[in-house]
Amino acid sequence: MRIVTKTLAAGAFALAAATSGAQAEAIRIAVNEWTGQNLSAHIAGEVLKEMGFEVEYVTAGAVPQFAAIAEGSLHFQPETWTNNVGDIYPKAVEAGDIIIVGELGLTPLEGWFYPPYMEEACPGLPHYEALYDCAQAFAAADTFPNGRLITYPADWGTRSKEQIEAIGLPFQPVAGGSEGAMIAELKAAVAAKQPMIMMFWQPHWVHAEIELNVVKWDYESADCLAGVDQKRGDACGFAQATVEKIVSKDFAEKWPGAYAFIEKYSLSNDVQNMLIAKVDQEGMSVEDAVAEWMAANEATWRAWTE
Repeated sequence: MRIVTKTLAAGAFALAAATSGAQAEAIRIAVNEWTGQNLSAHIAGEVLKEMGFEVEYVTAGAVPQFAAIAEGSLHFQPETWTNNVGDIYPKAVEAGDIIIVGELGLTPLEGWFYPPYMEEACPGLPHYEALYDCAQAFAAADTFPNGRLITYPADWGTRSKEQIEAIGLPFQPVAGGSEGAMIAELKAAVAAKQPMIMMFWQPHWVHAEIELNVVKWDYESADCLAGVDQKRGDACGFAQATVEKIVSKDFAEKWPGAYAFIEKYSLSNDVQNMLIAKVDQEGMSVEDAVAEWMAANEATWRAWTE
């Protein structure tokens, strides 16, 4: 549901977009597989619509999308987690085919999360070294004697699998089918106090509902690459992301007004968590949650357009 705001300002946005020639082509916004990114994309898209731009939402894999942005068949991705970008992204940025506009404003954390009751079955947690001695505490019938670690869906990348192999951890990675499937399995395991360890992230509403601890590594590094130059006793795990807004190389030239908006566009963990809860917990559609937020926060999003 799109908000229609009958104000002179909205009319001015539309006139500016039309007279710039921006209406000749829709701005194609990448939509990934997790709720938070859907919300980031749709807030940006609906503001752009209020400014008078044509917008198209395009479902795109978290890694494959970068080739499409680099070649110009996709134009805008508001929530790029920089620690899960594959090989194409840094090369395309260096070549100037993808433009980093700035950070979105989220403060992320990714890693292997587990419920606190697993520390009773695996003394030594949260340090990853404990997992070598208690892999069986995390095992399932189809992985025994190895532990079972739920990883991201396959098209989100394979960092957990590569990390397990690099450090020789006796665990079997099992790809989650989707964000929703991962959460359903997590909630079921916690309710029954069953074995559970999962690659996951925050911000996410689930951390407000379920207490989770995260595995710790030997050290932290902004240059840490999962599965690369790591071994037992010398492991950094996963580099923590920045969350960037990116556009295709000719975006600013085609849509200067839209580019100026993207420079100002910002979301906090609190805002995104609240909206994720409305969608994933209360059953609202992404479109309705965004429309409700925009109706209640017009001063915020209009400031991005000025």
